[in-house]
Amino acid sequence: MVDPLSISAVSGVLGAVSSSMAGEAGKWAWEAFGGLVQRATGRQIVAPSGAGEREAVARLLVEGARNDPAQARALAAWMSGVPSDDPGRADAVPRLLPASTRYFTDRKGPLAALDKEGGRKPDGRPRQALLHGPDGIGTSAVAIHWGSREAARFPDGQLYADLRAAGPQGAADPATVLRRFLHRLGVPAEHVPATVEDRADLFSALLATRRLLVVLDHAHSAAQVRPLLTAAAGVFTVITARRPLAGLDAVTVPVGPLADKDARRLLTELAGKPAVTAAKAALPGVLERCAGYPFALRAAAPSLAEAPAAGPTPGARPADPAEAAAEDRYRQLSPDAALAYRRCALRPWPGLTARTAAAATGLAEPDAAAALAELADAGLLETTVDGRHHYRPVVRRHAEALAVREDGLAACAAAVTRAVDTLLRLAVAADYAALPQRWHLGPLYAELGPDGYPDEARALAALGAELPNLVEAVRAAEEFAAPELVCQLVEALWAVQLKAGRHDELLPALRAGARAAAAPGTPPRTAGRMHGQLALALVELQEYQEAERHLQLAADAEEKDGHLRGRATAVESLGLLRLRQWRHAEALDCFDRALALLAGIGAEDTGHADLPRARALLGRHRGRALRGLGRFDRARAALEEAVAYFRGTGEGYNTARALTDLAQALIEQGHGTLARPLLDEAGTLLERQGATFHLAPLAVLRTLAADGTD
Repeated sequence: MVDPLSISAVSGVLGAVSSSMAGEAGKWAWEAFGGLVQRATGRQIVAPSGAGEREAVARLLVEGARNDPAQARALAAWMSGVPSDDPGRADAVPRLLPASTRYFTDRKGPLAALDKEGGRKPDGRPRQALLHGPDGIGTSAVAIHWGSREAARFPDGQLYADLRAAGPQGAADPATVLRRFLHRLGVPAEHVPATVEDRADLFSALLATRRLLVVLDHAHSAAQVRPLLTAAAGVFTVITARRPLAGLDAVTVPVGPLADKDARRLLTELAGKPAVTAAKAALPGVLERCAGYPFALRAAAPSLAEAPAAGPTPGARPADPAEAAAEDRYRQLSPDAALAYRRCALRPWPGLTARTAAAATGLAEPDAAAALAELADAGLLETTVDGRHHYRPVVRRHAEALAVREDGLAACAAAVTRAVDTLLRLAVAADYAALPQRWHLGPLYAELGPDGYPDEARALAALGAELPNLVEAVRAAEEFAAPELVCQLVEALWAVQLKAGRHDELLPALRAGARAAAAPGTPPRTAGRMHGQLALALVELQEYQEAERHLQLAADAEEKDGHLRGRATAVESLGLLRLRQWRHAEALDCFDRALALLAGIGAEDTGHADLPRARALLGRHRGRALRGLGRFDRARAALEEAVAYFRGTGEGYNTARALTDLAQALIEQGHGTLARPLLDEAGTLLERQGATFHLAPLAVLRTLAADGTD
């Protein structure tokens, strides 16, 4: 039997907690272990950053436990309360593969190649295939059809990701894809590691003994795909891309145009035999224009009877068959749908809604919704399960070119500006409602207020649903050289950043905010906010050195502005970073310095009205630092004051966070019975707020409270 307090066991728990700091349970447990180390050794031990350092810390803890029975009980309690790992549920069988198309023709060669690679006996080499071909040729259809046909080969399920989602250069971020995959494999959000490297390691570990299909659709590059690959013997990874990807060690399978007879058969299945017979004279021209591209054939099928018998005039149509098909469908649209087709394509919006389309086009929202539905019916937009829409890249390129040619650059710029402004107003109102107590900079907050959201949870959900579009809006504002607009958008992301995490998704927007902070004319106070927001995300992603640099930039900007409230926030944030690094004494010093800065704010100064809340927040953080130093009486006093303040103002979120910290201090003093009702109250408040991201530590604390010695 393995000794639960062996060096290897303690080191294993430290490693597991370190890799799970993307979740609240991981961050909380990491800081808790830091306090345990501090109390066990009587000196500051900086948080370990690698396996060797974790083993050294584990050795100190185990040696202290062997010499001190009280320390042994405390360490044993934490070891039993915090799981050493969370490998995901063994019964989690993801079924993410989209439905295959009803009409699938030919493709014997690519299907045979997938059969061969997918059925190859394990020999130490990863099973990977890359289907490649131009837009509209059907690589995705081949991968999905094969996966659906061969589902029985993969009893542990199928994972699917569309890698062309919003992101740098139109490519999905591997960290975001891995977070979704891990969740589908049964890993709770609070146990998903912070870094892409740790997520990739956990992903590979989970797949090691599973028989599973992974389809990575529309890959942009080998670098994007590499973290999503595994050498697991039972896993077959199918990748689709427009071209072979240099540096990717996979069997390449070209997907070309359909032969004429297969194209004719697909057209017959789609349009029906009577329609094909009636269009006999036009059929050769249709087949020539479609050039064997399934997308083009599908687009041509509904209007086959109207196809001209003669071929097109040279130079009058796009050379690419997929673009030519989009052109054909576009010419048959209603005026409203044609306008929406052009104007909504001016940015790669991840999820078009009627509201965004109305802003881009100037149409009333019901008319914009009808236009989007018409575009989807025409095959010019793809529709997601939540009812939002997006373009396939070849179609968006065609629509964007049409917009520039038919509407002009000025009208195009105005359409994007309206869409971005609409998203900004949505975000500001939702951010205000999701976190109404914080101090705001953007001028729209005073104008819009919470905009009628019934509660904070609904507002947070609205922000989360719109997050991909909001990140794209930040990119648009930056490309338009509008730093003030960038900053307003980034500030409106604060509630979703604080309450929902999703830091990897937010990072591109937050970095844009920091760049905007350096633009001439950006007010120092706004610059401080931008650097501060980025720094907090970097802390959550364990990029501590870069985070500290941005916190210093935030403090410098606030000092330049003479804004004591902002300087105090920057120093407070540095203290939070120090807590993460187990530097409790330095953290306490930061919180005390922040309090001293607040003391300098006069009755006429900006931020004076917010002083009681600011002091309460700092009181909570001081309590955390004091608890880490083992000064429990002072910690409890500080935390009780914070709880009393937030209860009195009805601020549920911060009441719950302070209650959690107070309960932990009580448990560490052996007062589990006193802690349990506080944990129950905190859980109720967090659920009401929709802040489920912060519920995970409560379960561990309840376990520890049950073992308490009152």
